[in-house]
Amino acid sequence: MATEEVWVGSWRPHRPRGPIAAMYSSPGPKYALPGVTGLNCHDPRKWKAPAFSFGTHHRQFSSSCSPGPGYLVPSNITRAGRDGTPAYSLYSRPKDPLLFQTPGPGRYSPEKAGKMTYYSAPAYSLSARTKEFRNDQTPGPAAYMLPSVLGPNTVNKSSAPNFSLTGRSKIGSFHEDLQKTPGPGTYRVVDAAVYKHKPPQYSMTARNNMPGDTTKKPGPGAHHPEQVTFTRLKPPSFSFGVRHSEFIAPLIVNITD
Repeated sequence: MATEEVWVGSWRPHRPRGPIAAMYSSPGPKYALPGVTGLNCHDPRKWKAPAFSFGTHHRQFSSSCSPGPGYLVPSNITRAGRDGTPAYSLYSRPKDPLLFQTPGPGRYSPEKAGKMTYYSAPAYSLSARTKEFRNDQTPGPAAYMLPSVLGPNTVNKSSAPNFSLTGRSKIGSFHEDLQKTPGPGTYRVVDAAVYKHKPPQYSMTARNNMPGDTTKKPGPGAHHPEQVTFTRLKPPSFSFGVRHSEFIAPLIVNITD
């Protein structure tokens, strides 16, 4: 009986570093082939048949004005009109209409029509002031006054000549400039760089960076041309799964008697 264990191959028992495919009952993420059904994410290597839809339910463009078959037709209405049978109701008896009542001779008062038929003198009353009197804006006698007799604005009186000490007017005077000639202070000194050699000029501005493209672009190691399958055909690939399973019994070499 040997005390040391005998191992077959290079595999040694160890703690699993992660889940293996044998722990799942379905393939799971082992396959990454695009589907061949539907319209979205279809396999570009497979032929795709045309897809049709039932469309959408559009809104009603115009409202219907007919009541439809849901309205109730009275039983006495035919295609030629009413059938002519008498109809009765349980309404109350209507009242008799009142005839026009002509007034008699005693209803007239001829004595009250004197102002309408005969000449009468004006009559005045001492009634109170009306409410509209407060809103009356008519000026009273104290609001008027005679015009002044001082100054040149006299209406019905003769006035003596008036003189004033006003300022000198520029219009029509001797110093009025009709030509609008500019004075000596209007002109400015011409820069010497206009008609002579202009020396270089420098400024103390901040340092500017050279314009360039600041977008991030992938390097040569980010591309995988061997994984491109859209430009060429790719043969089918198959796998044999994992080499071992956790459901298989371990190999027992040393058997004790």
